[in-house]
Amino acid sequence: MEKDNDRWKTCPMKVPTMKHPNSRVETKSLFISGFLAAMTITAWGFAPTHKAHLRDPAKVLPYKNWGLINHQDRSHIHALDAWKLEEGNRNILVAVIDTGIDADHPDLKGNIWQDPKAKVLQGRKPMASVRKGKNSNPAPKTAEVRERVYGWNFVVDQANPKDDHGHGTHVAGIIGAIANPKSGVAGVAQKVSIMAVKYYSDANPGSVNLRNTVRAINYAVDMGARIINYSGGGPEFSEEEFQAIKRAEARGVLFVAAAGNEHQDTDQVENFYYPSAYRLSNILSVAATDIHNNLLKSSNWGKNKVDVTAPGENIFSTLPGNRFGYMTGTSQATAFVTGVAALLLAKDPTLTPVQIKQLIMGSVDKFPQLADKVFTGGRVNAYGALLALKNRPKGASPVLATGPKQRETAKELATQTW
Repeated sequence: MEKDNDRWKTCPMKVPTMKHPNSRVETKSLFISGFLAAMTITAWGFAPTHKAHLRDPAKVLPYKNWGLINHQDRSHIHALDAWKLEEGNRNILVAVIDTGIDADHPDLKGNIWQDPKAKVLQGRKPMASVRKGKNSNPAPKTAEVRERVYGWNFVVDQANPKDDHGHGTHVAGIIGAIANPKSGVAGVAQKVSIMAVKYYSDANPGSVNLRNTVRAINYAVDMGARIINYSGGGPEFSEEEFQAIKRAEARGVLFVAAAGNEHQDTDQVENFYYPSAYRLSNILSVAATDIHNNLLKSSNWGKNKVDVTAPGENIFSTLPGNRFGYMTGTSQATAFVTGVAALLLAKDPTLTPVQIKQLIMGSVDKFPQLADKVFTGGRVNAYGALLALKNRPKGASPVLATGPKQRETAKELATQTW
């Protein structure tokens, strides 16, 4: 596992020993498997090492997330052009299986899902009524008041997972923060419904985090999520996890998974990284790139096991407590791809996971330095994906290039080499 000592020396905060979210190991490495790679020197709002959002001092872009738009190397996902075609739809439900979410963050609150089946509280809340005519005096209108439930915390087995870590809120903001030029934040899908599902706790062993992952996936599927964003992972094959994602596959749920942050070739059997490596047609695996369209030094790769790349270095987004900050890793890259998938579903809710994958994978911006790193050899392009959908012949059946995702049974996967 790689450790960047120079960054440790310059880190302005003490990073404690942390347990990897579900690789079942304890580590102090900066580039931690799954999503704790977010704990870089910029993790909690310190200034990024480059001014990605500037071309010249007189022209400042409205958003600080260079992955949405930048003038340095055109290494963004072409979000401004994409938003001319589609900004999103709150009917699209995305489950963020992570550390919880600050559901009251002002730039997230409007896009936080609420369980329509939550129990009705005692009493009914009066609603403002419009009186017409001089003698009109109708009885006040009322509406049911339901308990606010925006997700589930499988760590303590109760509703509404608060984010005591920061990672889940950061990921949620990349996917679907409401555009706010004042704060400089914007999600890829500016309109979306985000479900918070918490599986991870520093205090739990990896086996418990894995068990909670399985429960979280099943919950998201049962509650109607169209997309699951999952940025944890580890080297162990889990039959239970495989079956949960396979169940999501059968229900038409796209599963966007991080490729991991060990700087390893995950095509090698000793480096398989799950759940990204499961051979299921609904999994879209994501590696991370920097502002120069190069693979991050921390990012895993795999010509046969990883599908696409997306921006993942010093990404600006929301943090708990009405804060904002920068994080780095394949977690952030995964959130970009989830946002693009949400835009596609907003434009056409009938799309299947395979069709969404076809559109995203078939519209990447290709770069020579990525050709041997991921299956598509490119970085996602939100505008290109939406154009591909717009120009797709009606009734066309997708034919996805399935090199890394020709799926066999779980037993075959466990023993297969490439």
